[in-house]
Amino acid sequence: MADRAAQVEAEQNARNRVVNLNSYNRFVRFFNRIRMSSFTNRLPIASVITGLVLAMTAIGLLQSPRSKKSGPELDASDGEFMRWAPAQGGVLVSSAVDSTSVEGAAAKPVDPHLTMGSETCIKCHANEVKVWKATPHHRTFDELHRRPAAKEIASKLGVRSIKYDGRCVDCHYTQKVDLASGNVHAIEGVSCESCHGSAKQWLDLHHDYGGEQVTRAMETPEHRQQRLAQSVAAGMRNPVNVYLVAQSCLRCHTTADEELVNVGGHPTGSLDFEFVSWSQGTIRHNFIDSDGQTNDQNTRDRLRVMFVSGMIADLEASLRATAEATQKAKYGVTAAKRADRAAKRLLSVSQKVDSKEIENVLMVYSGVTLKLNNREQLIQAADAIADIGFRFAAETNGHVLEPLDAFIPPANRWK
Repeated sequence: MADRAAQVEAEQNARNRVVNLNSYNRFVRFFNRIRMSSFTNRLPIASVITGLVLAMTAIGLLQSPRSKKSGPELDASDGEFMRWAPAQGGVLVSSAVDSTSVEGAAAKPVDPHLTMGSETCIKCHANEVKVWKATPHHRTFDELHRRPAAKEIASKLGVRSIKYDGRCVDCHYTQKVDLASGNVHAIEGVSCESCHGSAKQWLDLHHDYGGEQVTRAMETPEHRQQRLAQSVAAGMRNPVNVYLVAQSCLRCHTTADEELVNVGGHPTGSLDFEFVSWSQGTIRHNFIDSDGQTNDQNTRDRLRVMFVSGMIADLEASLRATAEATQKAKYGVTAAKRADRAAKRLLSVSQKVDSKEIENVLMVYSGVTLKLNNREQLIQAADAIADIGFRFAAETNGHVLEPLDAFIPPANRWK
């Protein structure tokens, strides 16, 4: 009887998927026709989305099936995080975006087998390394393992050495394999490669400007474009695309480890993290355009793209964190609230500027449920958002984001 019941349920689920797919395809065609109409061209896209969502909800297209195995929904309705923009009414839209993501879509911890160390970077980036050595990122190596709070967390988790335990090292240290002994050991705190990726596979590409005698100033635009693309494909998180940098920040400023929080008492992440203000103050090391002479501020257009890229990366990282939630406790609830907050901020942005990438991010988000044991769906959504975020940063002219200027933190608020 149990087998028969399971078979009936499976058949019904299959029929439901077909019905939902057919309904969704009809909706997409309807949505495209409406987007092309002269009437909706005079309306803000958020207004069009809200109206269409109400229609979708009425026919049940946005209802997510419940699974006993997947656990209860996480409550992300608490408004305590809503600082940048008020919550907007209505649900968002289901996703029509391909989840295929760029290579290395999710920022990853440093691979000790591919680590080169800052002594390699300093050969060309002496001033950048000088700035880094004055930051908390650098001081982590000497200070973190001595802090009482860190020792308490380690004790609760049975961690003997913070500098060697994987879950601590992933965000707080840079490890390297000793070629002579084969042993892995921490060489630095949060380092160049923590943010820009383990360098061994992309280093030669990064500083090849077109031949042995060709300098950076002599490099052709075509070769530069090729060099940057190849280095990114090889694992470099190059700031030519600011989304890659935002991902690196959010990977660690969002704690994606349930036991670390619920058992160890580790913070759930930097809940007040904002990409512009956290990256353009103490840790800014922007010497490239001046050939190492001055630590330049970014242009207004670039800051605008960074501002929105940080929100998209926040949503991506928060979904990855929520994907690891198996208990309705501090970790899972906080991660879900953070994802909900990021989505609402992006919805507010979509009402101020016209961006197909932001619309697509919101579409992806609306297709998921913030609930326990929902890892597969949430990771797929995060991967799709990573791909969209990369394209947003690569293709968006900051000029079109000018309406956001009043919301971008000014220089006196940069950390």
